[in-house]
Amino acid sequence: MVMKQISSLLAAVALLCGVGMANGQESEEVQHFKAMKIKAEQGDAAAQNDLGVMYDKGYGVPKNDKEAVKWYRKAAKQGHAKAQFNLGRMYYFGKGVPQDYKEAVKWIRKAAKQGLAKALFGLGEMYRDGQGVPKNYKKMVKWFRKAAEQGDAKAQNEVGFMYFLGIGVLTDEVEGYAWFLLAKENGVEEASKAVSTFEKNATAEQMEKGKARAAELQRLIEQKEQKSAE
Repeated sequence: MVMKQISSLLAAVALLCGVGMANGQESEEVQHFKAMKIKAEQGDAAAQNDLGVMYDKGYGVPKNDKEAVKWYRKAAKQGHAKAQFNLGRMYYFGKGVPQDYKEAVKWIRKAAKQGLAKALFGLGEMYRDGQGVPKNYKKMVKWFRKAAEQGDAKAQNEVGFMYFLGIGVLTDEVEGYAWFLLAKENGVEEASKAVSTFEKNATAEQMEKGKARAAELQRLIEQKEQKSAE
């Protein structure tokens, strides 16, 4: 009987502790949401984007796609690149607004022109798939390469395939190999497989040239990163 009482007491304490932790976490999220909302309502573009993310993800507030779109749009109209991309993404997936690829391209392009890597990559995908724009492999490569030159691993992998297969560019397996090496270094498993396949069939000279080219590309990427940080 005593053991049962102790077990019940311990269970109750554990439950109360769990509730306390959960409430503490929820309270912190809600407080953060409220703080962001005050800034957003004062016109702060970064806060407006953050508020959109909170509604988008259900952080500190019930998930609400329409509210997310509302705040993304406010920030996007102020030229906030991440908000422009996020608004484009909502149009792309039809979240909180009717799906509209042309409107998605409009906003993603604005973010891409500001150099946002994920927007550069996203625009490349839309030219690849012909969503909101006519399918155009040359423009696809253009935008993928811009993202790749910012160190975007997925874009580096895509550029590697473009050169390997001659899609949108002249076939150049050594150039493709160089981009695959960068993508592999950044953790892309698909690129690792492509590197292994190439090295099984390539000459020592081709591999040497590819590695030298990869080192050159990496230096260019690092130089761009340094300039953007200044």
